[in-house]
Amino acid sequence: MADEIKTLDGLEAAVAESGATLAPAVELTPREPVRDALGRAYATGKRKDAVARVWIKPGSGKVIVNGKPQNEYFARPVLQMILAQPFTITGTDGQFDVVATVKGGGLSGQAGAVKHGVSKALQLYDPSLRGALKAAGFLSRDSRVVERKKYGKAKARKSFQFSKR
Repeated sequence: MADEIKTLDGLEAAVAESGATLAPAVELTPREPVRDALGRAYATGKRKDAVARVWIKPGSGKVIVNGKPQNEYFARPVLQMILAQPFTITGTDGQFDVVATVKGGGLSGQAGAVKHGVSKALQLYDPSLRGALKAAGFLSRDSRVVERKKYGKAKARKSFQFSKR
């Protein structure tokens, strides 16, 4: 290799001599908002055995879960904080009304499912929020579930007490 390429012009000249063509840069199309006729964004959130169907629309920040206000359905402050996390991360506190129906699991799993659904619906409503939600890890489903019980065991892994005599 007698002549080294030291500049960009040298690279272009070498490519022109070889007869190869440079591939054009791929243009990324920006994501489009996904909303229904009523201006709502819909998403499904899941956590453990709980599945949440979530609709968000611009509003005053009301959260209705299974027909009840958020502080009535999720009485523990920790669960209410979990629901508020996507709005806090994106800086949209009090800008969206949330209507959610949740089935299955316990309260903790249901709160996680609603949080997952709200996060997915927010990024569908406004695609510019996707980066913050993805960086916080709110768009990925937490796949941890209870391990099944095995035969010959007291629980999933616990054995019965051993007796030598």
